[in-house]
Amino acid sequence: MNGITLAFPLESALNTTARLTTGGVCAFAGLSFDDSEDCKVCVTESLLLLAGRGFTRASITFIKDKGLKVTIEGEEKKAAEAKAEDEISAALIAALAENVVMEKKDGEVYKIGFEFGLKA
Repeated sequence: MNGITLAFPLESALNTTARLTTGGVCAFAGLSFDDSEDCKVCVTESLLLLAGRGFTRASITFIKDKGLKVTIEGEEKKAAEAKAEDEISAALIAALAENVVMEKKDGEVYKIGFEFGLKA
């Protein structure tokens, strides 16, 4: 598997689809149950963080390479103010995942990357 990308409107009803897809990709990548559960939480929290920042679409890219690399990018932004929950989401992602990177454009997070199941 080189990579899989899932692009969709940021609607709460589609978060379940993103979570189920994440679970399947984690299984395919050979992640442990705990890493798979943590990865699903990080994907969900990333989507909530981007939606809270006003993005109306997102894409999730999964790449299997010595573990699983995940990148979630917000697309089609509308005006919105950051919420206190955003800080909680960011802290949770940082606590659960490896090599977390939150990229900003114009002072706003628009892209979140993290890894699970890295092998030495």
